[in-house]
Amino acid sequence: MPTVTLSVVVPAYNEEARLRPTLDAVRAHLGADPGRWGEWELIVVDDGSSDGTVAIAEAVAAEEPRVRVVRSPGNHGKGHALRLGVLASYGRRVLLTDADLATPIEELDRLDKQLNEQLGGRDGEQHTGDGPDDGPGAAIGSRAHPDARIEVRQWALREWLGRLGNRLIQAVAVDGIADTQCGFKLFDGAQARAAFAASRLDGWGIDVEILRYFRRAGWPVTEVPVRWAHQPGSKVRPLDYGRVLLELVRLKAGRSRSARWARRAPGLRPVDLTVTVLFVLAALVLYKGLWNDLGHSYLADSGSDQNQWEWFFAVTADNVRHLHNPLFTTFQNFPDGVNLMANTVMLGLSVPLTPVTLAFGPTVTWAVVLTFGLAATATAWYWLFARWLVRNRWAAALGAALAAFAPPMMSHANAHPNFLVLFMIPVIIDRALRLCEAGAGPGGEAGAGGENGAPNRVVRDGVLLGLFMTYQIFLGEEPLLLAVMGMLLFALAYAFQRRDVAKASIRPLLRGLGYALQVCLPLLAFPLYWQFFGPQSYHSVLHGDNAGNSPLSFLHFSGRALFGTEAAADPLAMNRTEQNAFYGWPLIALSVGLGVWLWRLAVVRALAFTAVVAALLSLGPKVRIPFTDVVLTGPWRILAHQPLFESVIESRVAMICAPALGALLALAADRLGDVEVVPGRTERLVGLMALAAALIPIIPTPMPVRERPDVPAFIADGTYRSYVSPGESVVPVPLPDSGEAEALHWQSASGLGFSVPGGYFNGPWGPDRMGIYGASPRFTSNWLREVRNTGQVPPIGPGQQAQARFDLAFWKAGVVVLAPQPNDAALYETVEKLLGEPGRRVDGVWIWDLPASGAGS
Repeated sequence: MPTVTLSVVVPAYNEEARLRPTLDAVRAHLGADPGRWGEWELIVVDDGSSDGTVAIAEAVAAEEPRVRVVRSPGNHGKGHALRLGVLASYGRRVLLTDADLATPIEELDRLDKQLNEQLGGRDGEQHTGDGPDDGPGAAIGSRAHPDARIEVRQWALREWLGRLGNRLIQAVAVDGIADTQCGFKLFDGAQARAAFAASRLDGWGIDVEILRYFRRAGWPVTEVPVRWAHQPGSKVRPLDYGRVLLELVRLKAGRSRSARWARRAPGLRPVDLTVTVLFVLAALVLYKGLWNDLGHSYLADSGSDQNQWEWFFAVTADNVRHLHNPLFTTFQNFPDGVNLMANTVMLGLSVPLTPVTLAFGPTVTWAVVLTFGLAATATAWYWLFARWLVRNRWAAALGAALAAFAPPMMSHANAHPNFLVLFMIPVIIDRALRLCEAGAGPGGEAGAGGENGAPNRVVRDGVLLGLFMTYQIFLGEEPLLLAVMGMLLFALAYAFQRRDVAKASIRPLLRGLGYALQVCLPLLAFPLYWQFFGPQSYHSVLHGDNAGNSPLSFLHFSGRALFGTEAAADPLAMNRTEQNAFYGWPLIALSVGLGVWLWRLAVVRALAFTAVVAALLSLGPKVRIPFTDVVLTGPWRILAHQPLFESVIESRVAMICAPALGALLALAADRLGDVEVVPGRTERLVGLMALAAALIPIIPTPMPVRERPDVPAFIADGTYRSYVSPGESVVPVPLPDSGEAEALHWQSASGLGFSVPGGYFNGPWGPDRMGIYGASPRFTSNWLREVRNTGQVPPIGPGQQAQARFDLAFWKAGVVVLAPQPNDAALYETVEKLLGEPGRRVDGVWIWDLPASGAGS
């Protein structure tokens, strides 16, 4: 078939007296401006007429090849006739008009102009017709519009009954549309065919059913004032409005049952299980080095974080086992302790995984959380995309793979499970969309409270949203903050374009959020109080001036990418666990191209806005223009010193781009896989090759591992117990900190039998309680750290010795332990001079046994 610009569908039942003038008028109008209407077709649908209707239609078709006749085997009603005609059409736009032409065909110009405005184009432009998406929607003739012209009115009683019927229809089905029954409507062709294919009604209620479908799909429906004149012999009777209501009641009841059944049985398909298994296998491949030898493998790029996280899992399991406060411990930073709620202990996983930690050790828990948490995150994005975004499950899988395995995610996969295990974020987004759905879009009508009614659904979804947000707080607060930022950016961009959807959604969404807060605030009140005001709480964590992304980092490949190198990536990031951009220039270029291709979709424009703004914010408060000395003020400066945001590492905001780009990729793949959207095999192949060319370079490679040091026998065999009394600590040399935290591994591997001063955690410093990494610095800890780093022994006199004794007394030290390590000779000499006595070699380490005071004499 040649490209058809416009299809005109005329349903006809016993219309021999009026059909010929109508068809002639339509042909004359379309033929008068061929440059505007291009290729058109006129479809006459005979609904089982018993007069000469068919003969007249076929005579016109013999004169004009663009006229087609579709015959129904019997009289089934207007809805059945329109369904046959629309599904037989090929036009990019479809006009439905009654056979009496009560609305003159010239009014088509008004409707067409309205659709062009909804498309955002100039008069005369046409929708591309690339599938039922966020295209122009519908422009419907309205006799109730203030600017409509009623040239010949109906009888007063008929008119009054018509208005009453329309009000009832609005109350039941399509709130806000004053005239659903005017027989002059212009639709986007692809959307019309999708709506009529899903329709069930055969009678006059088809108009309402189709408009309701458009509303549910989020496609715009605009009433346009038209000229209208009552025609003698109209087939519409006043009582037909009552029949329409009965049809809609049956329809609504049937769909309510279907919707409830769909929610009980969401339709798990074999492909869903296949995709999930593939995600698990991909995660296992990434962490194969860790799983190969859990006793000795250490993620090479994790710094001290693996030791820290294993310690978090171990101390949580110990608190649960002994029914201690899970929000506090003194095993680190003895005697002051650590506020666990103010640290990323992931109680949402560390608590339920306590049996695994106690039975197999914290390293197994660490590997389980990383591997299966990553797979669960990918599966959750897949489920969200498949439910809300695309039809093709493999397209959803491809988008989810990018969202979960994107370069910044793989950077955090080295060390930060709180930024890797994000399976609750898609669940939270889904519940927020369900609340919006209660007002507009799939599953609900504007102002009606949703398909299944209203208040109960909003309450249920709001309560669940509150529970989901509460759980995410116990998985990671900063990821939730970033997710909320991303959702707000997307919502603002989408609402700006689709004010009708926003207007219908805002009320149930706000009500649902109110219920969510009523649920989560009581549950979180004590934990959050403890976090911000409890022992060892702090106000904010500063990360320095270089915490933002370099603009170049978006175009480079990360060190873990297939085409990346550590030498190229390292200078552009804080460290290898904070490579928060690095999407690579092929993916950036592809995303721009896909955005241009799909720009007419409101969701694509919203995704583009979200990704661009997130990328700009991630540059930080100061942005250095690459290859110059020019420094500009970045947009993050607005948020940098605001509560909550002041503790965020701003480069992490670029992680919002991962699901946004994943959604864009899913949309593109979905359309490339649809032969109706991209019919050419060559075009589809080229498109898929472009996707592959952009994604292959950033495929993550397995995480490298190194051999972790053995726990000294002095600790592993429990020898230390002879030197440490209750209430005393073991003082490792140097004290554990963010740069070297092997002593935490000693603790977690030996069952947390002793406490240590110092540590790797977030805690307060100074009178302002500023957040820092590790314990408040003391003289002795600073000196020992300096010796470890430089290998130089500083001058030590009586003043330094007195300060060391004072620090050891504060730490209630029972024994000082120096294990083999770089610069251990210099460390030994330093400790010997500070304590004024030589150490003893015991079970592979040097020790200094201190008196009960911990300060020496």
